[in-house]
Amino acid sequence: MAGRALFGLVLLLWSAAFARDSLDRWVDATDLPVLVHATSAEVRDRNGQLLRAYTVEDGLWRMAVSRDAVDPRFFEMLIAYEDKRFYRHNGVDPLAALRAGGQALRHGKIVSGASTLTMQVARLLEDSGTGAWSGKLRQMRLALALERRLSKAQILDIYLQLAPYGGNVEGLRAASLIWLGKEPARLTPAEAALLVALPQAPESRRPDRHATAAHTARDRVLMRMAEAGVLSLEEARAALHDPAPAGRYPMPQLAPHLADRVIAGGRGRHDLTLDASLQETLEALVQTHMARRDPRLSMAVILADHQSGEILASVGSPDYAATRGQGFVDMTQALRSPGSTLKPLVYGLSFDRGLAHPQTLIADTPVQFGRYAPQNFDGLFRGELPISRALQLSLNIPVVRLTEALGPEHLMTTLETAGLTPVLPSGQPGLALSLGGVGLTLEHMVQLYAAFARGGEALPLRWNKRPVESPTRILSPRAAWQIGHILAGIAPPPAAGTPGQVAYKTGTSYGHRDAWALGWDGKHVAGVWIGRPDGTPVPGAFGGDLAAPLLFEVLSRARTKPAPLPPPPATTLLVSNAQLPQNLQRFGGAFAAPDLQMLFPPDGARLEALGTGIPVKLRGGTPPYTLLSNGAVLATGLRDAEFLAPSPGAGFSTLSIIDAEGQADRTRIELR
Repeated sequence: MAGRALFGLVLLLWSAAFARDSLDRWVDATDLPVLVHATSAEVRDRNGQLLRAYTVEDGLWRMAVSRDAVDPRFFEMLIAYEDKRFYRHNGVDPLAALRAGGQALRHGKIVSGASTLTMQVARLLEDSGTGAWSGKLRQMRLALALERRLSKAQILDIYLQLAPYGGNVEGLRAASLIWLGKEPARLTPAEAALLVALPQAPESRRPDRHATAAHTARDRVLMRMAEAGVLSLEEARAALHDPAPAGRYPMPQLAPHLADRVIAGGRGRHDLTLDASLQETLEALVQTHMARRDPRLSMAVILADHQSGEILASVGSPDYAATRGQGFVDMTQALRSPGSTLKPLVYGLSFDRGLAHPQTLIADTPVQFGRYAPQNFDGLFRGELPISRALQLSLNIPVVRLTEALGPEHLMTTLETAGLTPVLPSGQPGLALSLGGVGLTLEHMVQLYAAFARGGEALPLRWNKRPVESPTRILSPRAAWQIGHILAGIAPPPAAGTPGQVAYKTGTSYGHRDAWALGWDGKHVAGVWIGRPDGTPVPGAFGGDLAAPLLFEVLSRARTKPAPLPPPPATTLLVSNAQLPQNLQRFGGAFAAPDLQMLFPPDGARLEALGTGIPVKLRGGTPPYTLLSNGAVLATGLRDAEFLAPSPGAGFSTLSIIDAEGQADRTRIELR
């Protein structure tokens, strides 16, 4: 029956040759199916490398592909194996039909097919069968119509996109990525042969289920190519020894969080500023860094070119698929308290407003603003010290003093001018703003630090290739350099690099909910955040311990050659405190020190004599202090508000404290 059916096709074609006008009308009246099919949305890096792709609506991998992105060897093999007269026939090959019909008559069954590549495209477009008479006739009619309305190249384009390759894989490019793990631009003879063989029987030759069948079919194509002269016999025999795939390669899934953001704005192809190599490196780095930590913790990293604002890598979590650590949440976009990482901006604004200079002395002593009495992280006071040192030590009291002088509204306005969208818990900016009392994202913070690195000019970070916007100045070049110079003086984490190469700042939010590290070198700016997405405190988490080492590692991986920090602008005043103008030698001028008080020991206290000494705690006054016992000097030159005093011996003693301004306080104690 099959032979007679095929012979009938031949007779039909033969008779059609004598009824040309009727055939033309019949072909011209053909309704073409939809020729354009949805392809996978793609996100690519700055060099066109695939970062991530998405299946089409029916769950198929169907990738857009162009002929110039396919190895020419594949087309040579495809034409030689499937349809060697492809460029000479008009959609139906009479010679192939006669040959197939003759073979069917001799053998009583179909030995070889007569389908041209155009007929195969017709079948793919309509998803019709291959053996039924009605289906074959329809394929022939549609093939003739396609040849009249499309070029040979366009017909090949449809084949490249729709050819079945087993499972949910359609089209050459998806097949090359999934079965070979590579783009089809450069294929070995063995790889090209496999991609020619699979569409003939896509399910029974699937490499992940029927590896032997796929291998055999590939080798058959190779030997046919040697017979056809497409390959030399030596090339074909050598290709037979190439390993054949036995499973699927995973589709690239780099930068999944950012890719989701991009695709939410529209499908299609999106070319980003990311560098696939750096992205892959940093994703692996984050996974390694978090491998042995609490699985409920997450981490996010952003790396950018601070001159252009281009994001080069963005890692939203250690594991996109993790559920316990809420890995699907993009923590580069989560509003979090930035802790102490906002302090550099306060200092920079103070420099620009003429309130201070890096060598200006500022008081780290107890202070109260209304009901608000800020405390340092360690609860200690250090008296007077240079502003540069106060920033390096990340002291709270000095920066709150500066915030009060600037006005928290000024700080808030600067954040908004820099292109950030700060969110205030109370709706009104207060003095705690400079200590992290505001919601900002990691992307916001990296953008702010990029402005420090760019000499005080803020520019939005960007992941797409839109035109660069005009920068907005938030600090003078002088103030920005001074901030960088101070932060570069902070010692790097152990074994993390040479001092002075990276300007960086760490931060820890209230309750140890967030650990931060942000910094830059001469080319790149980076930010690291660690914490729990649900905002649960992480006891013992400090930015310097957790985030800073990774920050230095990130910048090191991005650096292909030394990227030194810039020299100071010509207008920078590089002098000691004594050489500063009088009004800049001490913040607030000759500020009035609070009344001196001895908080501990309290008056009338009875203490056990300890070999380590007597703990003393002061409030107010101006260091240095002098301590006396019953009128005799116990210690002088004391600058800290808390210290251990030498023991005056057992019995009753009157302890007196005197500051640099002559203020005094005393207490009477008994040592046992």
